[in-house]
Amino acid sequence: MTAEFSIDKRAVRRAFDRAASTYDAAAVLQHEVCRRSLERLDFIRHVPARILDAGSGTGNAWPGLAQRYPRARIVALDLAPGMLRHARASQPWHRRLLGRTPAAVCGDLEQLPLAGASIDLAWSNLALQWVNALPQAFAEMRRVLAPGGLFLFATFGPDTLKELRAAQPDAGEARISRFIDMHDIGDMLVKAGFADPVIDMEMFTLTYGSVRDVMRDLQAIGANNANSGRSRALSGRAWLSAVERNYEALRRDGKLPATFEVIYGHAWKPQPRTGPGGRPVIDIKVADRG
Repeated sequence: MTAEFSIDKRAVRRAFDRAASTYDAAAVLQHEVCRRSLERLDFIRHVPARILDAGSGTGNAWPGLAQRYPRARIVALDLAPGMLRHARASQPWHRRLLGRTPAAVCGDLEQLPLAGASIDLAWSNLALQWVNALPQAFAEMRRVLAPGGLFLFATFGPDTLKELRAAQPDAGEARISRFIDMHDIGDMLVKAGFADPVIDMEMFTLTYGSVRDVMRDLQAIGANNANSGRSRALSGRAWLSAVERNYEALRRDGKLPATFEVIYGHAWKPQPRTGPGGRPVIDIKVADRG
């Protein structure tokens, strides 16, 4: 990733800390994608004892994960401590009283503060778009998964917010985050050492009364532009007025569309290979001296 489009993690943390109390009311799409991702677990034969909710936000996956795996221990990890505090405070009083709330860990998906092979299911709902190096995040997921563990995730694809991107007067500037194509994500999973990756995609179109409504929702869920190379040349009212004029060409039936491309995926950390005597098989690659 170029420096222009690299994510400023401090800006991301500040934005999500501020959005902790407004997130759930505005995150209609995030909650729906979470629900659909949870349904996918119903078709996968896997009973984890330890679950990582990577990028847990306000904990919208916790009830569904706890219902499916009542004996599992959930570790909730998020970059924003404000999100973790809000999530734990929002849990039913009886779960807090009985100590059945997930363990909260503040951390980065690219540097997971967890021991290797300590997780059986790594779950991530719409958080991977906030990393700078997706291969590094995948490598970390593989490291913390136990052999035979499952990695299941949803993230945004390149057509996300395409209308807003096209409406920018400075279309070449890094004002909207870039997202990775599903085929590239599949290749990255294989290179990271995952087995049997399954990737598919779904398009969602939300409608709004105005461009300001689009941006208000994005701000309410903490999805501000956190690119390090975001431009300050044309900002504030001038930039917004230009976007509003350009976006109006897309109005249909009195509403403005906002497209979100959601990529779903899952893959497995393979069991170690063994030879006839039960000893582990170690692949040795000979360097090309040509």
